[in-house]
Amino acid sequence: MNLRPLFLEEPLLEFGSGQTLEHPQDGLFLYGPVRAGGAANAIHVGVIGARAGVALVRAWLAKINGRIPVLDPTKLHTNAWPGFQAAFGVRLVEKPMVTICVPSDRIGDALGRTNKVDAVRSTVKLFEDAILEHLRTDERRPDVWLVVVPESVFRYGRPEVAAPKDAIRSTLMSKKTASGFLKGGGALFPDMAEEAETYLFARNFHHQLKSQLLDRDAVIQVIRETTLDPAIETDRLGRPVRSVQEPAKIAWNLSTTLYFKGARSQPWRLAQVRPGVCYVGLVFKIDPSPAQVGEACCAAQMFLDSGDGVVFRGALGPWYSSKNREFHLRPDAAEALIRQVIEAYTKEHGAPPKELFIHGRQRFSKDEWDGFCAAIPAETERFVGVRIRPTQDLRLFRADGPFPVLRGSAVLASHREGYLWTTGYAPRLRVYPGFETPKPILIEITHSRGGADLETVMRDVLGLTKVNYNACDYASGLPVTLKFADRVGEILLASPRGREAPPLPFRFYI
Repeated sequence: MNLRPLFLEEPLLEFGSGQTLEHPQDGLFLYGPVRAGGAANAIHVGVIGARAGVALVRAWLAKINGRIPVLDPTKLHTNAWPGFQAAFGVRLVEKPMVTICVPSDRIGDALGRTNKVDAVRSTVKLFEDAILEHLRTDERRPDVWLVVVPESVFRYGRPEVAAPKDAIRSTLMSKKTASGFLKGGGALFPDMAEEAETYLFARNFHHQLKSQLLDRDAVIQVIRETTLDPAIETDRLGRPVRSVQEPAKIAWNLSTTLYFKGARSQPWRLAQVRPGVCYVGLVFKIDPSPAQVGEACCAAQMFLDSGDGVVFRGALGPWYSSKNREFHLRPDAAEALIRQVIEAYTKEHGAPPKELFIHGRQRFSKDEWDGFCAAIPAETERFVGVRIRPTQDLRLFRADGPFPVLRGSAVLASHREGYLWTTGYAPRLRVYPGFETPKPILIEITHSRGGADLETVMRDVLGLTKVNYNACDYASGLPVTLKFADRVGEILLASPRGREAPPLPFRFYI
């Protein structure tokens, strides 16, 4: 194997007035966000949670409207927070437009049931029903709903965590009994069929709540109470149980998410992107419900050169092979999924994309690729299939100096395959924001129509690690096309409503 080293310069981001910089925090502080048509002048939030959590959110809304200094000014990984309007040029209305208090005892009673499916579904319904009742009876529409949850909801509202020791016995029928009804056995009474359908909901509070609100135009941000005040849960020595980021960092991350979701606008975008380029990330997830044994959901995440994205749900089918542990679509399903992407892009831009790159975690099969190609119009000059996955096949170590490999380092193994370090030492930060030796991601051009250049693909992937609007970090380890793939799939499958979700902007999922 003939290995060829390569270094890719750090991609620049564009901010207000067309100015470019490496770090989102620098650009927002100096120039403000990219201006997009229709961006809001003010962001109104709705808050729902226990009374203590609502009070914490209100205090934080006041806090992020002002300046928050960093704890250690000598460290360059985080800048001081300048205040919401100073960073985004948009007013964050401090008083919530809507406030809904959910009684703590009701949250505890719902969450503390022996059957985890029953416990999570009952807890989600407390929040879901309250939001839906507001939407039915009140004309006020917050730009973003802040769902603040006690630590118990985070702890027990996840599938991998067992019920609390003092759990209340659940009266929900067993999964085995429900499975018979869901697979077509029927029920003597409609109430029993409805009870069985509880098992169609995921045992994950975050994913299930988002899934249930996908078709209600309700953008939500779930926040743990301990994120806003870690001192509310301490150990026997009075120290916070949970370690959180410093307040300035939390303000940057939370505010960036609020702006992206509330103003319906991107805070920054990649600079010097080729016109007419479009990126698609392929999402697969096995449906865990007893009604769909062996079935998997597929979806496509489309990202434009602006960094904005839309999620398209594909067909449910037997896409997973236990033999090779890979997901692959039939040609007709592959064609239908990409056709949705092309039609949406054309509607937005008046013409199909000139270049389309589809990112996946495994190589595309011939039938799958043929299906994709059937949906690609003649106007699309270049269509490229790219496999991206983390790997430990290759490590780089510096012979001298205390710092690891530079982010942007690459090693080309051939004209179609190479290794790219998306994590590593960043000169702007003067630090490597990690703990172990940086690992590369393996990038492989599996298919192409119209030609493909590996170096161009790598530069694009490196750039796509910088458009995660769920935080205000320097960069992520994976491109946005794949970083949230698992979460998107899990939200789509978290409830029956999610399984029927229409194409929606990416802000509904992160």
